[in-house]
Amino acid sequence: MYNITINGKSPLKTELNFNGTKVSGSLNGKTIEADILNTGNREYHLLLNNKSYNILLIKADYDEKKLMVKVNGKKYTLDVKDKYDELLHNLGLDNIAAKKINDVKAPMPGMVLNILVGEGQQVKKGDSLLVLEAMKMENVLKSPTDGTIKKVVALKGTAVEKNQLLIQF
Repeated sequence: MYNITINGKSPLKTELNFNGTKVSGSLNGKTIEADILNTGNREYHLLLNNKSYNILLIKADYDEKKLMVKVNGKKYTLDVKDKYDELLHNLGLDNIAAKKINDVKAPMPGMVLNILVGEGQQVKKGDSLLVLEAMKMENVLKSPTDGTIKKVVALKGTAVEKNQLLIQF
């Protein structure tokens, strides 16, 4: 069983079985049967209730269990939860597996070219934090988590060693 939330709205409960190109099962308690065919790299064709759907898998983040798909030209974000995710949520243990990240360290020796954030600034996962030059290449270090910048330890124009603390959350 899976709960699939589409674009952050109420979840759909699914119980699907795949057998070759056939899909059968239930969607929110209604029995469904469909045909699905892989038509190319991350492209699929779905025939459901005599309606045709062209599906393109744009992005898949299996760790976060999120998919971004385009169905007949319209984008959707899917959050997928299985029975184990539901069990952990019901027990209040769903956030226990999330590793708390408190700092960003230099992944390699280099020179801090630019600092893009300041203390007290709110950042989202994936936001650019600073630019580190290493081996004549500029590397943009991104935030590994959502949070607030507690302290910027790195100084612009200074050399840093591998694993040296740069930013604290």
